[in-house]
Amino acid sequence: MKIGITCYPTYGGSGVVATELGLELAQRDHEIHFISYAQPIRLRGAEPNIHYHEVEVSRYPLFDYPPYDLALATRMAEVAQLYDLDLLHVHYAIPHSVSAMLARQMLASGPRGRRLPFVTTLHGTDITLVGLDRSYLGITRYSIEQSDGVTAISNYLRERTQRVFDVKNKIEVIYNSVNCDIYYRNTEIAEKLRREYAPNNQRVLVHLSNFRPVKRITDVIEIFDRVRKQFPARLLLIGDGPDRSVAEWLAVQKGIHDDVLFLGKQDQIYEKLSIADIMLLPSELESFGLAALEAMACEVVPISTRAGGVPEVIDHGISGFLADVGDVETMARYAIELLNDEQKLREMGKRARAVAMERFCSTKIVKQYEDFYRRVLERSA
Repeated sequence: MKIGITCYPTYGGSGVVATELGLELAQRDHEIHFISYAQPIRLRGAEPNIHYHEVEVSRYPLFDYPPYDLALATRMAEVAQLYDLDLLHVHYAIPHSVSAMLARQMLASGPRGRRLPFVTTLHGTDITLVGLDRSYLGITRYSIEQSDGVTAISNYLRERTQRVFDVKNKIEVIYNSVNCDIYYRNTEIAEKLRREYAPNNQRVLVHLSNFRPVKRITDVIEIFDRVRKQFPARLLLIGDGPDRSVAEWLAVQKGIHDDVLFLGKQDQIYEKLSIADIMLLPSELESFGLAALEAMACEVVPISTRAGGVPEVIDHGISGFLADVGDVETMARYAIELLNDEQKLREMGKRARAVAMERFCSTKIVKQYEDFYRRVLERSA
């Protein structure tokens, strides 16, 4: 198949999922065309069957806000016509599904009169935050209903979308995935990185996010502060965002700044995960919890809130631990208990990887998308 993929190319879950999906599809001999305003950050240079098409937005003085959605729709239609795409797959409803809908209409009214189906994948904040804004609620509902196929990354998100937006479409749940051949506990890399990040054999905790308020980055610092009072430990913070400075100041105030390492945005996340013992994910809301899944694949035990779709990923007490939002005492207690029992820590890490491989490995999930695409194409024909 020839598939056009549009996502936000920045450091965030939906862009990561879309890029990894495209890479996996390309390895299965599908022709993948990424269409966005910048190259997705996880595209690893030149890849077979992968093409990138930049969307250029004109900046006229007349426009206070450049009309990216219109430029994107035009570019989608151009790429679809030039490369004879079979379908578009857009990640994040706003504005991508609206642009795909316009591209479909443009091609249907063109000289060839062809119909280009599009699939929308809902990731979370496009529904829970952006879509609920009264300015976007109507168009979000309409673009979902106009999609030829709709998927959600968790049962939680599907049910919330159906309840809040009252959409009539069938929404199919296809979980996020992890490449288990790339994400694993690489002991050779871990030995080298531990000398760099934990030279005195300290325990290593990790957090991965875009540092938005919903991620509750200060809770990460609070949990780590309690753990560090019990063990020599270091905290690796991977990512960046608006709450970084708040977290930095809190670490300074608690006197633990030297052991809190802000690593910024990283491309090869799996290398850093290979040296970690525990992943902290105290988010206000997660529609899935991709960071937890990537940690699990690397035998890192996740400790998270039970908000949203996270309980669909982490089995409490088996592959990780869950607590209420804001309950830093309980999350710290789970971490301290694990770090006090090396055998339990390693056994739970291995169970976490087993869950990742059995339920979320990309080889299983990509097959589900291939089958879904075929059903969409059959219906559209």
